[in-house]
Amino acid sequence: VMHLFGLHGKSFIPLIMGFGCNVPAIMATRTLENRSDRILTMLIVPFMSCSARLPVYVLIAGAVFPQRAGNVIFMLYLFGIIMSLLISILFNKILFRKREAPFVMELPVYRNPGMRVILKHMWRKGQFYLKKMGGVILVASLVIWALGYFPRNVESGGEYDRLISRQEELLDKSGAGNGNTDGKIRKEIDQLRRAKEEVRQENSLIGRMGKAIEPVISPLGFDWKMGVSLLSGFAAKEIVVSTMGVLYQADSGEGTEKFGSLPERIHDEVYTKGPLVGKPVFTPLVGISFLIFVLLYLPCLAVITAVGRESGSWKWAGFVLFYTTALAWLASFVVFQAGSLLQLGCFI
Repeated sequence: VMHLFGLHGKSFIPLIMGFGCNVPAIMATRTLENRSDRILTMLIVPFMSCSARLPVYVLIAGAVFPQRAGNVIFMLYLFGIIMSLLISILFNKILFRKREAPFVMELPVYRNPGMRVILKHMWRKGQFYLKKMGGVILVASLVIWALGYFPRNVESGGEYDRLISRQEELLDKSGAGNGNTDGKIRKEIDQLRRAKEEVRQENSLIGRMGKAIEPVISPLGFDWKMGVSLLSGFAAKEIVVSTMGVLYQADSGEGTEKFGSLPERIHDEVYTKGPLVGKPVFTPLVGISFLIFVLLYLPCLAVITAVGRESGSWKWAGFVLFYTTALAWLASFVVFQAGSLLQLGCFI
């Protein structure tokens, strides 16, 4: 079956391992004797949805498709498999024209692991994850927070402060006599505070970075916050979630209405200015486009390092970085633009 897609039979094990983590999956390609088979397998392993992508899938699918989140996540896994097979056929014809080698594989004797071995394995994996959480992810989250907090420009919020004070004075004058009027004023105050926090965040260091890359990602339906989140994901995909948690705090700033969870804040996120003011940021079409980009673009820097070391050439590492990101952009572009043109958003 694997030969139908230009792959060696031994490529199956590394691809399956890729659903856990792409790095050991790439290292597992050492079992392939032929160099072309090894490199081809390395090039398609990143399309296997590793466990680091799952939190992003759960967050976005749960926020945008709360009733069909499970089906959406399943389709993402399936789409990744299909893309890996199609890319394998393409690369096998363009980059790795070769004769097929016979498949001979010696299987070791398999035994059921004992409880002690299982617990030890669980402990090591849990320890590794906690170290990762307390190391790379924590440091990255602190850096993202600092970039989003500084510089503190008091002047940028002066106009909003005056408008908020005016609305608060109206609220004090109205008292509790008119519930409808009070509700409208409180809603207006809440919107002003959100807009103030949004402006402050756009003027921060991370906001300026996001605005710089926004022209590249806007054809995909993404705003600058999504772009920064995806950019941080180059270090580790789990950081995408923590970055979004920091960035979307603008919707629950001081004095505004508090939302219960990050998925709810993402679901209720709306544009505060421009032609789309008041409309939701994460429409179903944007959600699909964003998830496809997360699926296809580079898993993390550790994968690049693994490809460079295992292939023996850093040009293949650079190629993986370039082609996965380009493919992700192209796929998201086609999905969003075609969906917008055909008005498919209402059917998703």
